[in-house]
Amino acid sequence: MNDVSSPLRRVIRELPDELISQIAAGEVVERPASVVRELVDNALDAGATQISLKLQAGGIRSIVVEDDGAGIPVEELPLALRRHATSKIGSLDDLEHVATMGFRGEALAAISSVAEMAIASRTAQDAHASRLDARSGELSPSARAVGTSVEVRELFFNTPARRKFLKSESTELAHCVDAVRRHALARPDVSFAVWHEGKLVEQWRAASSQQRVKDVLGSDFEASSRELMLERGPMRVFGRAGLPEASRSRADMQYVYVNGRFVRDKLIAHGIRSAYEDVLHGNRQPAYVLFIDIAPELVDVNVHPTKIEVRFRDGREVHQQVRHAVGQALALSRAPSTEATAREQAALAAPAPAQWKVAERAPQHWAASATQAALGLADLATLYGQQQAPIPVARPRTDEYEVQRPPTLPSHAPSPAPASAAEGSWPLGRAIAQIGGVFVLAENAQGLVIVDMHAAHERVVYERLKASLGAAQIESQPLLIPVSFAATPQEIATAEAHADSLLRLGLDVAPLSAKALAVRARPALLSGGDVVELARSVLAELSQFDASHAIERAQHEILATMACHGAVRANRQLTLDEMNGLLRDMERTERADQCNHGRPTWRQLTMKELDGLFMRGR
Repeated sequence: MNDVSSPLRRVIRELPDELISQIAAGEVVERPASVVRELVDNALDAGATQISLKLQAGGIRSIVVEDDGAGIPVEELPLALRRHATSKIGSLDDLEHVATMGFRGEALAAISSVAEMAIASRTAQDAHASRLDARSGELSPSARAVGTSVEVRELFFNTPARRKFLKSESTELAHCVDAVRRHALARPDVSFAVWHEGKLVEQWRAASSQQRVKDVLGSDFEASSRELMLERGPMRVFGRAGLPEASRSRADMQYVYVNGRFVRDKLIAHGIRSAYEDVLHGNRQPAYVLFIDIAPELVDVNVHPTKIEVRFRDGREVHQQVRHAVGQALALSRAPSTEATAREQAALAAPAPAQWKVAERAPQHWAASATQAALGLADLATLYGQQQAPIPVARPRTDEYEVQRPPTLPSHAPSPAPASAAEGSWPLGRAIAQIGGVFVLAENAQGLVIVDMHAAHERVVYERLKASLGAAQIESQPLLIPVSFAATPQEIATAEAHADSLLRLGLDVAPLSAKALAVRARPALLSGGDVVELARSVLAELSQFDASHAIERAQHEILATMACHGAVRANRQLTLDEMNGLLRDMERTERADQCNHGRPTWRQLTMKELDGLFMRGR
């Protein structure tokens, strides 16, 4: 007799409808904010222009969403509560061209399975509204104007275990308000109101796109951000990108929309972050609101039940366009000019336009006069493309990094400045003094400008190195003893597939075995860096994103290190001509407001601020 018991065979059977609804609810309904998001989606799809949200106990006890949309005919009310019943799509072709916020037909059925729900709706053809109780199925007359009201009470009343996972009422309220805030940013043409315990918490009236951003995110964000716009083929990228100095410690002010739908996408987030990579300090998080309009057939929104994830047909193209759009907005200098000040004053006096405008490049600022010597180190003279008049250079100590001049860099000289440039037209003003061998003081029309000369010169040198290098190959230095390291199969495959791209960066990385790679050459400019860490980071970029972007990013990291060590050091005494030359270089250099590490290069103190320091006028 065999004592070994046979494994228990599980019988395949259909799940009951109630259990299916509970499973769907677990995917769709996580907390009260999830219910708010789904109901507001339906209201917007119904053409609502006014949406009101009324909450009790942070939405745990009661959620009521009222709209003035088209309404639901009385005969379709029972059907609206059934799973996979929707008016949004009817065929596979419709699914591939989704233009509505909702389309899965799961939300109302999922919500009704975990809460007490009732729907009251009226169309323009109905004499009165009708109310349907989701639990009993009772249909009765009701009183309301054209539109729909959805009432959800006692969320998770029949699943106590899930209700225990909810946070405090104030936390759940904050999540509900944030859910409406996301919709409000995308739909400035719709009015939103949020009530809690009978008190008005938030209200956003219909307005222009610019005004809605100001109303939702605050005037501080509008003042510390730049408008962006890029249109390429079937895709348009627009919105506002926060300035680096307005970055935050948390990623709590980052909004991305694809065809009006709020999404969280790692590809887009990486593209935005890469645009900030050499202007953001440390682990600071940028603030932005970004809209991407793309042909519906080029994006799949049917990825997750919450519809917060998407998948692009050409993800690399989206990544590149997002990075270029944000990068172009950040490249403009904030140095105040007379023309810019006049434009700002005119913009304040005029009403905000109804649509986003294309961000134009700022005009080229006045450069240094012919009698002013441009600031430059003797070791970097060839990088500037011309030999300047001899300037006393403090030689670095023997333990400092010695910058090597790559012989392959082409000449790149700044265009000569007009000799007639008036001092009043210089945005950063006229140099007047140097403090502690570190800061340069200048006077402009607004007041006093304080410049960190090392940080400013570092940015100038870095941008010139990038422009000079172009598509040239970085010089490599063979290693006497190759450095080997354990590698994943993906890293080995990437090294083999992108060997030419690695050589352009001065890296010779080749498989040593089935589980190891060897670095045989490294960039000559980085003799003291961690070559294994550099190789790993470059391979990771090449495997996930476009090879040209990975090469460009790695090149910039190398040039940033070179610029940091090549910039003018502290405690070097500059002449007035050298100080003015640095100011003029900053005015015509992109991203001159921050150094390569994201620290500010200059600060403005207005006459009003200076008067306040001395209590003048009080």
